[in-house]
Amino acid sequence: MTTRTARRTRRTLQAAGAGVGALLALSACSSSDGSSASDSSASGSSDQLSGTVTVFAAASLKESFTALGKEFEEQHPGTEVTFSFGGSDSLAASITGGAPADVFASASPKTMKIVTDAGDASGTPATFVRNQLEIATLPGNPDGISSLKDLTESGLKVVLCDEKVPCGAAARKALDAGKLELTPVSYEQDVKSALTKVELKEADAAVVYKTDVHAAGDKVEGVDFPESANAVNDYPIVQLKDSQNTEAAKAFIALVQSPAGQKVLTGAGFLKP
Repeated sequence: MTTRTARRTRRTLQAAGAGVGALLALSACSSSDGSSASDSSASGSSDQLSGTVTVFAAASLKESFTALGKEFEEQHPGTEVTFSFGGSDSLAASITGGAPADVFASASPKTMKIVTDAGDASGTPATFVRNQLEIATLPGNPDGISSLKDLTESGLKVVLCDEKVPCGAAARKALDAGKLELTPVSYEQDVKSALTKVELKEADAAVVYKTDVHAAGDKVEGVDFPESANAVNDYPIVQLKDSQNTEAAKAFIALVQSPAGQKVLTGAGFLKP
């Protein structure tokens, strides 16, 4: 009994050294009287979670999911969240091609369907946020861009996402809604690449998501346009069939859908589902 007590004491001291926040999360989840875990956890037996959770997520989720990954690791000591961000179509192709992953968060139902049609999803995908387009211009908007139509003027270097990826498909819908034709200087494989062209002053404007303009801070300026209401993207998330860490995958999805997760996402500019 004395040996067990000593071991328990050493474990307690080690947990304390790991930080107050982690200790509180751990003790809340592993309370011997069965009391409920923190509201932000939303995943049940978090004291049993361990190992790596691999999440494939649309590029536009990079900032918010990175923050949620850190929060998840704090709530569940012993876990690690790794991400692969990129164009949703490329990620879907990787998953159906056998790339190991536990969770897929797509920027559109169309790209999620690639995964579900291949039988690589476990359960039914759920929409967890929505996103709307915005024009990203150079800081101060020196070209005086105030509408989607302004992007069709000659002399402007405009970048769009490839129409195979959700942000490009949404831009196409918006242009069609405005009965506009636009020939960009380049088509990019994901929304971050399109935004980077403006940040580096290699383009005068790009049609991206509001969340990406928000994340860029003062590196760009955002311009709203009414046609974007015709091209709002739903973002679905699902656990993958071949997940190697199913319980942790479910817990990460639960965090994304929880009030705490939704607060992070809406704070980044996403719309509620």
